[in-house]
Formats: sequence, C-alpha cells, structure tokens
Amino acid sequence: MKQFLLEELTLKESYKLLSGTVLPRPIALVATLHENDKVNLAPFSFFNVVSSNPAILSISVQRKDGVMKDTARNILKNKDAVLHMVDEEILEDANQTAIILPINESEVDHTNFSLVDSEFVITPGISQAKVRYETTLHQHIEIKNNEGITTSDFFLLKVKALYVSESIYENTYIQVDKFKPIARLAGNHYAKMGEEINLERP
Repeated sequence: MKQFLLEELTLKESYKLLSGTVLPRPIALVATLHENDKVNLAPFSFFNVVSSNPAILSISVQRKDGVMKDTARNILKNKDAVLHMVDEEILEDANQTAIILPINESEVDHTNFSLVDSEFVITPGISQAKVRYETTLHQHIEIKNNEGITTSDFFLLKVKALYVSESIYENTYIQVDKFKPIARLAGNHYAKMGEEINLERP
C-alpha cells in the first residue's frame, strides 16, 4: 500500500486523493436565495444524509482563499435551502450551475430549469428534479485547518418537507431504476447506477 501523509501534501493533491477515493458520492443541487431575491443554484458532492430522527442532511461548502461562497452566506442569512438530487435527466443542466457568476445573475437563467414555490421555506425549488428537500438550518460548523483558518462551512440541514416524483415512487419504495440518480466521481467524471448487489444482513 502506498502511504500518504496528508500534512505533507499540497491542497490540490489532498483534494484529488480524497475526491478520487471516496466514491461514488451523491450530488445535491442546492438552491439558496440572494439578498436581491435571485436564486443561487450550485452542485455539491460533499453531501449526505446523517440522521433520520430528526431528518438531517449535510453539505460541506469549501471556501476559496478563505472567502465564504454564496451558498454558505445565503444559508446563514436566510436559515434555509432547497436541496435536489441530481438524476440523469437533469445532469447537464445541473453541471451548468457550476458556472461562476456575479451576484446579480442567477445560475437558473443558464439552464432549462424552472422554479417552483416552496411551502415551508422562502427559497424556491427546481420543478424538474425528481427529489427535492425543503430544509432549514440546524447547525453550522466552521472547519478550520492546522493554522486555525476556516477552510469550509459544514451545514446540518433539517428536512421540513420532502417531495418525490410519482414516477419513481411505488408501494412506499423509491424505484431506483426509474429514479436514475447520478453520482460524482473525480475530475469531470460522473457515474450512472450500475449493477445492483443484494445481500441479506446477518
């Protein structure tokens, strides 16, 4: 086995190794609201479910040169966000939301997405996503490096409402073959669902 001491790696090397080994990762397409009421939309793969009671999702928003990203600032200001699962049908548009724009522009305008009003939070969602979560801020944790500098903002988000397309829901179960979720790999690579393996728990 080749050993890597993380403290001896550059930030780029560390990121490449972590994002290239923690695979596959689900993708959250996160909508937040700017002060000017423009919707900020961005994809995050440092994302997962951490609790079902209460229902909590997590995202980690990496800072750039110590500067907090729009998504993080908006969550802290409005105390909410709408998260969407990325599937095959919306992948290309979701990828377009990674574009860097001035604050007076919305990533939504660079896609075929349309907005839908939320019921429990102020931020609207994306109607084309098969799965959508209206969430409120449960906890914010600053992740600091060895020098004490905050490098990322970790959010625990409480799910207030979950919306699932009827096309993928049957007999209380999500039909994965119809859902077709997309996973993040490394670099520019993504993955579709492959062969399923079924094992009974001991």
